Amino acid sequence: MLRDPKDLAFAVTALLGATVLADALALHAGSELWTAVTDSPSGDVSPRDLARALVVGTALLQGLLLVATGTVFVIWFHRLRLNAEVWAGDVHSRTPGWAIGGWFIPVAGLWIPCAIATEIWRASRPDPSAPDRRGEFLLLRGWWLVFVADLVLARVAAWRLGRAETFEAYASAARWLLASDALDMAAAVLAILFVRRLTSMQHAKATGMISAAQ
Repeated sequence: MLRDPKDLAFAVTALLGATVLADALALHAGSELWTAVTDSPSGDVSPRDLARALVVGTALLQGLLLVATGTVFVIWFHRLRLNAEVWAGDVHSRTPGWAIGGWFIPVAGLWIPCAIATEIWRASRPDPSAPDRRGEFLLLRGWWLVFVADLVLARVAAWRLGRAETFEAYASAARWLLASDALDMAAAVLAILFVRRLTSMQHAKATGMISAAQ
C-alpha cells in the first residue's frame, strides 16, 4: 500500500533548515572561541571560558536538533522504502526493516543506508529496471560523502575541545569546530535537496499510477 511521504518530507526539511541555522550559530561560536584564544593567548582565561560556554551551548542545540531530525528522517526514509517495495520489490537486496536498523549498525551503518537509498531511488524512477544514467546519483552520493565526513570531523572536534587546556590546544579545537560546523551545514543543505528530490520522484510516480488506473 502506497503512503504519501509529503508531510514527513516537510517536517524533515523544516528540521534540516533549523539545523542550518544552528550551524550558523555554531560557526559564530567557533569564531568567538578562535578570537578569544588568539587575543589572549597567555593569561586571560575568562574570554576563553565564555567562548567555550558559547560553543557548548550551541553544541547542545545541535545535539537536540540531531535527535529530532534523525528520528523524523528515518521515519520518512522507511516510508519511502515501503513505497519502493510496492513498485519494484525485486530491486532491493534488504527488507524494509533495514531502512531503520541499517542506521544503527556500527561501522556498517556508514554505507548500508546509502545502498538502501540507491535502491529506493531506482524503484522510484518511471522504469526501475532502466540502466543508471551517468551522474544520476550525484546528489545522493555527494550528500552521503559529506554526511559521513561530518560525522568523523564532529567527533574529532568534540574530542579536541574536551581535552584542550593550553592555548595551542584551544586554537586547534577552534579550527576543527569551524570546519565541522561548516561541513554539517553543507550536509544539511544537501540533505534538504535529497529529501525534496526523492519525495518528488515518488509523488510523481504515485500520481501517474493513480491517473493511469482511473
